[in-house]
Amino acid sequence: MRIIVTGALLSLAGCQGIQSPLAPGGDQAAALHGLFLLMMGVCGVIYALVLGGLGWSLWRVRSASEAADVPEHGLWAVAIVIVVGLTILIIGSFVADRAVFASRAHGAMIVRVTGHQWWWRIEYRDPATGRWIETANELHLPRGRTTRLALGSADVIHSFWVPNVAGKLDMIPGRRNILDLTPRRIGWFRGQCAEFCGTQHAHMALDVKIESPAAFDAWLATQARPAAAIASRGAAVFAGSCAACHTIRGTGASGRVGPDLTHVATRRSIAAGTLTMTRGNLQGWIAQPQALKPGTAMPSVPLSGPDADALATYLERLR
Repeated sequence: MRIIVTGALLSLAGCQGIQSPLAPGGDQAAALHGLFLLMMGVCGVIYALVLGGLGWSLWRVRSASEAADVPEHGLWAVAIVIVVGLTILIIGSFVADRAVFASRAHGAMIVRVTGHQWWWRIEYRDPATGRWIETANELHLPRGRTTRLALGSADVIHSFWVPNVAGKLDMIPGRRNILDLTPRRIGWFRGQCAEFCGTQHAHMALDVKIESPAAFDAWLATQARPAAAIASRGAAVFAGSCAACHTIRGTGASGRVGPDLTHVATRRSIAAGTLTMTRGNLQGWIAQPQALKPGTAMPSVPLSGPDADALATYLERLR
């Protein structure tokens, strides 16, 4: 009995949380949630009828050698129920599909999301200048506004999936797939690559924050600014060891291999959700990225203790 109760409670826990399709926080996710409930209802009715028919058949059998014939009208009833159930599911799937992929391009904010092994490059179109504002591994969206995501891949097939906000859509090298999102619930959610893409596929997560339009506009304005000028030992270490792969706008660093680090300290996590954003984790990631995320493109950079400490301090100040 305890096992049954524990299993039921664990099942209920999956109905909420920051990565659950059963707790929709956007129009597209709500359409898919409605389709899921419809499917469960139709399949539940058919399941109950099957068990009822099985019980009736067993009751009719009086001995092991005596079979119970099914009346012809019973077979017709079963066929009708199956056809009606499938028809309902087809109509529901069509309606949900139209809702998820209905064009909302008019007035939508354009965001480019590119999958890498194993992190996310995110670019916003600056409404003031038209230039692209780049960040990484953290997607901010304004509540009530439609955002059009242009999804692509820089290497292998990935798949964008934020269950609370929308369904998944594959990211194919050489092309851009379009996904519109209209979030309705403020909060933090978690996205995930939903297509196996290599050894660190499980560590290719995405923090998603839904916030008020005013808070989003303030965040985007901050992201559009170049990094504050910081003359320090850490800045010199970065220029000599990291600038070939990473960009910090406002400095001479303009590498495109790794994530843009202009405002890295404002992010919630490091290495696509692998570590929370703390000074200690920054130091650990700088010192031993291969130990924390084997196979990542981030190389181990041989730095002295004081240089590594200065570099972590510098990155912590990039807000």
